[in-house]
Amino acid sequence: MTSTKAQKRAIAMMLLCAGLWSIAGIFIKQLPWNALVIAGFRSLIAAGVLAVYMFVARVRFVFNRDSLLSGIFLALTFLAFVSANKLTTSANAIVLQFTAPVFILLLSTLLYHQRLRRADLAVVLVTLAGIALFFFDQFTPGSLLGNFVAIGAGFSMGVMYLLTGRADENARMTGIFIGHLITALVGVPMALVFPTPVDPPAVLSILALGIVQLGIPYVLYGLAVKDCPPLACSLLGAVEPLLNPVWVFLFDGEAPGPFALVGGVVVICAITAWCVWNDRQAAS
Repeated sequence: MTSTKAQKRAIAMMLLCAGLWSIAGIFIKQLPWNALVIAGFRSLIAAGVLAVYMFVARVRFVFNRDSLLSGIFLALTFLAFVSANKLTTSANAIVLQFTAPVFILLLSTLLYHQRLRRADLAVVLVTLAGIALFFFDQFTPGSLLGNFVAIGAGFSMGVMYLLTGRADENARMTGIFIGHLITALVGVPMALVFPTPVDPPAVLSILALGIVQLGIPYVLYGLAVKDCPPLACSLLGAVEPLLNPVWVFLFDGEAPGPFALVGGVVVICAITAWCVWNDRQAAS
């Protein structure tokens, strides 16, 4: 297979991955469970999906520094994202998590001594301005906390992109599996602490989250990242913040505030434009 074909396949897988990721808000909002419980059972089911894939594809379980660190930061992403969805609007949670490319840029500069260009600095400043707009709509303690938690999810996702992008397939898939296990270990026992009513809608929702929204997409992501650089994965992941608020509005009637809507457009456009420019600069 040529490099071009591999890249096209990776792009297609990443687009499908982001599309499936985008349905999270629908089911998280409908589940009357604590955020940690949702995250735990969602990852427990997703771990089963990934384990089946690793067995069929003969991917070895490799426990090393890369797989452990990527697993830890992936678990932090899962826990923070679900919590943010419960604390603020789904639109805010997903768009603020989409700040991951900015953290990739900053961390690459600090850890890997990548030179910070004027365009890089500009996208950071514009993104920060867009993020600031989100807080004009959020005057309740829960919403404010949700915004900060969502930004934390963006940071941990940025670290996860960097770590998995530098790992080989075995370490990458193992790291994703470890991330699911850690999340399950943290969240599932919380069902004994918080009320967790079990009925057919709840069961269907958690199965949809575990299999369709998380399990299958992270298999696709693990395959795509081999031929798709971290920044390109982040760019293709823009499909998620674009679709997520639409699904939530259609199914749950939840709409972002006017300032958050403007801030979301600023964040998505700034990061997307920067990623396109960055890829063109790399190609020239």
